[in-house]
Amino acid sequence: MQAKLNVIPFVSVDHMMKLVLEIGVERFVKELATYIEEDFRRWESFDKTPRVASHSTDGVIELMPTSDGETYGFKYVNGHPQNTRFGRQTVTAFGVLADVGSGYPVLLTEMTILTALRTAVMSAVAAKYLAPKGARTMAMIGNGAQSEFQAIAFKEILGIDRLRIYDIDPSATARCKKNLEGLGFNITACASTEQAVEGANIVTTVTADKQYATILTDNMVGPGIHINAIGGDCPGKTELHRDILLRSDIFVEYTPQTRIEGEIQQLDSDHPVVELWQVIAGKAYGRTAEHQITLFDSVGFAIEDFSAMRYVRDRLEETGLFEELDLLADPDEPRDLFGMILRAAKPASANVEGFKVSPFGHNVSSQVSIDQ
Repeated sequence: MQAKLNVIPFVSVDHMMKLVLEIGVERFVKELATYIEEDFRRWESFDKTPRVASHSTDGVIELMPTSDGETYGFKYVNGHPQNTRFGRQTVTAFGVLADVGSGYPVLLTEMTILTALRTAVMSAVAAKYLAPKGARTMAMIGNGAQSEFQAIAFKEILGIDRLRIYDIDPSATARCKKNLEGLGFNITACASTEQAVEGANIVTTVTADKQYATILTDNMVGPGIHINAIGGDCPGKTELHRDILLRSDIFVEYTPQTRIEGEIQQLDSDHPVVELWQVIAGKAYGRTAEHQITLFDSVGFAIEDFSAMRYVRDRLEETGLFEELDLLADPDEPRDLFGMILRAAKPASANVEGFKVSPFGHNVSSQVSIDQ
């Protein structure tokens, strides 16, 4: 859709929720998957850089930019694991698409909900190429805000309908199970990670603690499993024992970023990995053997957000679920920005007893006192 010069479409949280409900979450994840695969097949046409991160003791704030030469996109996102103690989200985000030719933004959207959806869809897209054929059962370790999205995406894209779920907080597991009731899952709430992985074809780890952690130990991982490791996403934060990595064929999004933030930060810098775009584009193999252990070491990458925003933008005209945001200055004469401010001031007739209102909101004397 074409935006007016001085306004851009803005998708609020309310609009995003209505958009997902109007489209239907099942259709939403399937269609978003096609957008991600399309963009991964043209991976080489994008500008790529590791995200720009500002780390603190409390968390991280990041900017994730990319461009395909015609459209530029970026996402602002944070990660603050302790936020839940204060009733806040661990992750919040917003994003922008812009026209490369003019530099004008063409979309501003919330991305807290959208990131949850695209992260889940990215996991399921990777598993489409890496998981064992006929996989039906997934263990999900970590039952926080991302868990339901992961489950739905895996069901719609891979046919996963059996879930074995565990969280160190039993209330999170109970909430996850309740939210997914009636959506076609057979759900087992487990008492430990070990119990959850029993009989699972796919193991998803999605924990939030910002530390080197060992959510999965080597003895839990049998042959033929696909591991979807998405909780580790910054320096000093991991979920898997190093020995698991040494037994696995590892697939990543963008190697320079994953070396810093992913599970492979535990390995030598030359340890072999395969970028997932190569598998999707048919330039590399994914799963090649029944007993192979595959690992998607996902930290999230800007092209995925680009795909998600592109999908949302394409749905706006048909749904009308946006508002026009007056974000850009649009003077009659492009070089007369100050004149635009002056013309917005009150007319001269607003002068009262020797004072006039300045365009900057304070009174200015129209005459000089004889005492000066």
